Amino acid sequence: MIEGILETSLYADDLDAAEAFYGGVLGLQKILRAGDRHVFFRCGPGILLIFNPEETVKPPPAGSLLVPPHGATGAGHACFRVSGEAIDRIAEKLNKAGIAIESDFRWPNGARSIYFRDPAGNSLECAEPRLWNLE
Repeated sequence: MIEGILETSLYADDLDAAEAFYGGVLGLQKILRAGDRHVFFRCGPGILLIFNPEETVKPPPAGSLLVPPHGATGAGHACFRVSGEAIDRIAEKLNKAGIAIESDFRWPNGARSIYFRDPAGNSLECAEPRLWNLE
């Protein structure tokens, strides 16, 4: 049986900008960076993978332990689980970093979400867990 999501991935052409954003602005703990191929971050009990799509579409060298080629084009989306009290602090941190909040609203069940973009254009959301009744 599936127990939950262990990792999720987004794609970014500029891993330096992604590393500065996710590690510096959002404060996620970097686990690993492999050149210009990927950078991985701890995100609560899961892992956020940021891949350079130009690198991940290349087949791995014979006998390597790399995963099969993959990738995506265009903006992706990820939603971070955040307590209601922390959303204001994150919004303030984003504003100080010059990152626009695209939307700040309450869902019909009262949960709050804010939406913003990373340097690669991926749509990011911070939402209270009650959005999905996961309190």
